[in-house]
Amino acid sequence: MTWTESIEQFKHFLQLERSMSIHSVSAYLSDVNKLTQYLDTDNQESSPLKVSNSELQAFIEYLGEMGIASGSQARIISGVKAFYRFLLFEDLIEQDPTTLLESPKLGRKLPDTLSVVEIDLLLNSIDHSTSEGTRNRAIIETLYSSGLRVSELLSLKLSNIHADIGFLQVLGKGNKQRLVPIGSSALKYLDIYITQVRTRISIKQGHEHAVFLNRRGTTLSRTSVFNIVKLLVSSAGINKTVSPHTFRHSFATHLLEGGADLRAVQQMLGHESITTTEIYTHLDRDYLRQVITEFHPRS
Repeated sequence: MTWTESIEQFKHFLQLERSMSIHSVSAYLSDVNKLTQYLDTDNQESSPLKVSNSELQAFIEYLGEMGIASGSQARIISGVKAFYRFLLFEDLIEQDPTTLLESPKLGRKLPDTLSVVEIDLLLNSIDHSTSEGTRNRAIIETLYSSGLRVSELLSLKLSNIHADIGFLQVLGKGNKQRLVPIGSSALKYLDIYITQVRTRISIKQGHEHAVFLNRRGTTLSRTSVFNIVKLLVSSAGINKTVSPHTFRHSFATHLLEGGADLRAVQQMLGHESITTTEIYTHLDRDYLRQVITEFHPRS
């Protein structure tokens, strides 16, 4: 079996059996292609079934020598491991050569967050006299109130807003649905946007159910949301690198600082593992340490 044949089968497996998105499939294939480029598979007789653990270890060393960051190395290795688990699952190999393969150790980087004061500063800088401003207020309020990912925000449909019970029905990673609470302030600005702005847009076919639209009547793009956040941060005079994901981090951090249960935050964020959510407890500890330093008489 050649690399081309096995990668094509792997692609179909990810698409059909794992139901992965186009972006996820593309990322996995890109990881495997990096390995094939390293092994120089121009030779038609080359086969992924004959790759040894030592060759894979050499590949990892090569990634390091190329100056690829630890996080990126770990991502590539994860993709290669998934590829060989697939080959093992299909009984194309008897032993998985990646079993003893170790990823580089990663330091857990604490995400950037905005303070409550900075959130208020940013919201107050929005010009509500324009249609875009009204929409942008609803976007920021929703991101911060419910901790949504950008993809979840953009896939939100009108039927997903359950204002009567204060919840959003969110389509998360792996097409998994969850219910997330949304605050009264966010619901207020969502209602203003939907009833006063969205109704005046000439909506294109296929976009009738999307909540957030651009002026052309199509679903807002990821790039547009990033640009909206960038402009708002600049106009608010906030000297931080802020992305839409920053509001998700701020959402989780402020909940934990306020005493929220870690499991509850995990469920709201849609994390499969509580370990992923625990990174926010580090931020909470930093906050508590700061309080002790500033206010304890014996500090």
